[in-house]
Amino acid sequence: MDHGLSRGLTNYGDRDFALYLRHSFARSMGYSTASLAKPVVGIADSGSGFNNCHRHFPELIDAVKRGISAAGGLPMDFPTISLGEVFLEPTSMLYRNLMSMDVEEMVRAQPMDAVVLVGGCDKTVPAQLMGAASAGVPAIQLVAGPMMTGRWEGERLGACTDCRRFWGRYRAGQISEDEIEGIESRLATTAGTCAVMGTASTMACIAETLGMTLPGTAAIPAVHADRLRAAEATGEAAVRIAVSRLTPNRILTPEAFENALRVLLAIGGSTNAIIHLTAIAGRAGVRISLDRLNAISDETPVLVDLKPSGDFYMEDFFNAGGLGAVLAELRPQLHLGCLTVTGDTLDARLDAAPRYVDRGVIRPRSEPILPVGGLVALFGTLAPGGAILKRSAADARLFETEAAAVVFDSLEDLSARVDDPDLPVTPESILVLKNAGPKGGPGMPEAGYLPIPQKLARAGVKDMVRISDARMSGTAFGTIVLHVTPEAAVGGPLALVATGDRIRMSVKERKLDLLVGEAELARRRATWQPAAVPERGYRKLYMDHVLQADAGCDFDFLRSRA
Repeated sequence: MDHGLSRGLTNYGDRDFALYLRHSFARSMGYSTASLAKPVVGIADSGSGFNNCHRHFPELIDAVKRGISAAGGLPMDFPTISLGEVFLEPTSMLYRNLMSMDVEEMVRAQPMDAVVLVGGCDKTVPAQLMGAASAGVPAIQLVAGPMMTGRWEGERLGACTDCRRFWGRYRAGQISEDEIEGIESRLATTAGTCAVMGTASTMACIAETLGMTLPGTAAIPAVHADRLRAAEATGEAAVRIAVSRLTPNRILTPEAFENALRVLLAIGGSTNAIIHLTAIAGRAGVRISLDRLNAISDETPVLVDLKPSGDFYMEDFFNAGGLGAVLAELRPQLHLGCLTVTGDTLDARLDAAPRYVDRGVIRPRSEPILPVGGLVALFGTLAPGGAILKRSAADARLFETEAAAVVFDSLEDLSARVDDPDLPVTPESILVLKNAGPKGGPGMPEAGYLPIPQKLARAGVKDMVRISDARMSGTAFGTIVLHVTPEAAVGGPLALVATGDRIRMSVKERKLDLLVGEAELARRRATWQPAAVPERGYRKLYMDHVLQADAGCDFDFLRSRA
């Protein structure tokens, strides 16, 4: 079998000439004949000046190279698209599939025996795992790690749950402009991903549960020396999988994805992870069922006391025992025969796991934070394909609600009217946002965290039911129903909701219903018009091929045909 620089030769019609030319050009970079004979390990670098989470990647990648070289491999780093969460318009999610294509094609097209995927910010890890699953080359993930917390006037802060909490107080007139500016400078003070169990840390935990990262590496803070040691060990492991040809399809099995779902529920993880996990699974030919999510949620307790659902931060989770401690608590419910990038099974990994656990942060199964999982799927006439509620970060008093809707037709409409003193809204109203889904956004922006109308916020209202076809940040909180499928922009029932309509939500019954007669809905449907589609470029490709949330918002032509 071809290996190293002899893999995937450029096609000139003469293989020997292609290898001769490739070696010649490689020598121009100073490589010796001995180096060029070693297994080649690519390093997919998603660093960027527009990605604050990844600003420590040069040092991290140096450590990966050190590990590869020590294990007898030849490291070759290469750039890919980088998705800095808050630096992209209209949303980073629009470009996740593009990044996955970049990763897949560069891993497949360039001569490498294995690849180290270095990412962290919300969409980069799922994009890299999606690309690796499709490329079929031995791959191992290395995550950025979470940032450390900061301090403001004696209060501990971490992006971005605390940024939302203080912004809510600012909108309610409880803190001044000078105070919010001071808080702004203390929310994100180091390299790394958000300091809470947001989407980035959730995906890091999922990657480790799936077996695609080294055990114990999901929660190491970005600026901790252990993160560099993990990078070096990841480089060494990459050489081993290059030699053994351990490809992602042997790791990303249906059982591994079910383990990941269970961990997602136990850690009170991000709602976004459902979409990303579904997309990764789709590349591996595995279907994620929202009905199965509900079944697992009903038997899986929330064990981790981290913001936005709890009180602690990722650095506390790391010091408390990390993901290994959670897996040990869930062991009786896990598929233990799943393979990991180490070549060992999950069972063997747990046999070797350290036993120290801080029970203030990671609870035992006998004393959970919540007896059921952090996420639940709702279905009904408003969401035939499902919707997601993060119940671990919501107000249980609102779980059984029937009320009138206050509807915003778009993000622009929301921005223009939500703080209008004449808005016909009460604390019991249900706020509804349309046209913020995969196609409506476009890109399904994190707009589901609708702000409490200012006149209610100033009256002390802190939560109310909010429904949309959008996503929300994994760092957000509240009684927020997301990912309504089908979305409004493709003519789903959400498109037909009008202000004053009654909506009923029952978390107990897993229901989300629009209480409007079929004749009235038919009348509205007759006047509905789809939005215009872009005429060129990536946005046209996106609009022509993106799937709905229940299929992971992947492109239809990228999912496995298996």
